[in-house]
Amino acid sequence: MSDNNLIEIKDVSYAYGTRPILTGINMSIRRGSTVAIMGISGSGKTTLLRLMAGVMKAKRGEVWVGGQLVNDLDQAGIYKMRRRLGMMFQFGALFTDLSVFDNVAFQMREHTDLPEAMIRDLVLMKLHAVGLRGAHKLMPAELSGGMARRVALARAIALDPMLMLYDEPFTGLDPIAMGIISNLIKALNAALGATSIVVTHDVQEALEVVDYVYYLSDGKMVAHGTPDEIRNSVDPLVRQFVYGEFDGPVAYQYPSRKLADDLRLSA
Repeated sequence: MSDNNLIEIKDVSYAYGTRPILTGINMSIRRGSTVAIMGISGSGKTTLLRLMAGVMKAKRGEVWVGGQLVNDLDQAGIYKMRRRLGMMFQFGALFTDLSVFDNVAFQMREHTDLPEAMIRDLVLMKLHAVGLRGAHKLMPAELSGGMARRVALARAIALDPMLMLYDEPFTGLDPIAMGIISNLIKALNAALGATSIVVTHDVQEALEVVDYVYYLSDGKMVAHGTPDEIRNSVDPLVRQFVYGEFDGPVAYQYPSRKLADDLRLSA
């Protein structure tokens, strides 16, 4: 594994039972970069994220994270690796019975022996970084969708992770909240010196944030490149996805007989 790469995916395949989800995936993600994994729903994006986090293990191939072969790690090794990861789940996934402050403090209390006074200062600093220090006493039910996502981001960076994983960070957000989250992803990645992976189908927002893009379709890697290369791709599948074209390789009509044939049968 190259010292310049934090993650290397080598000929990885994964299946649920006999149904293939990923087939022959190869990726290299440089340290300090922000990378998007894109594709329509069901293309295997989140499964790939789970393989990186050690939630599942590849059926074939190798997943390397921070110089460690994730396939070979036992449960204790997986937990140790995860302490160096930050995960921002879709819709935030905050602990509903804990305050904003306690949500962000959770990992510090769980994984460190820091005194409570230091935890307090660190939590307020993390919340300040996402613009919500003044909301530290609120409960999740009192937050807007965009605020909840920002608290989730503060919780994800609580232990200054080497790798940040974002699962659909823009879904369901209004344009202002979306802009805030995208700017925070860029700013926090630079401040932490971390590597970030953004799994998303929000094309235009992601292309403004990331350095490199991998595009999946039906569990296969069909394109990759810089944001400009993806925007200018002549691949019909990539163009349909990037520009939201009505019809193309992903057909509008579900496969069926000709309409005229069906109408004659029903006459």
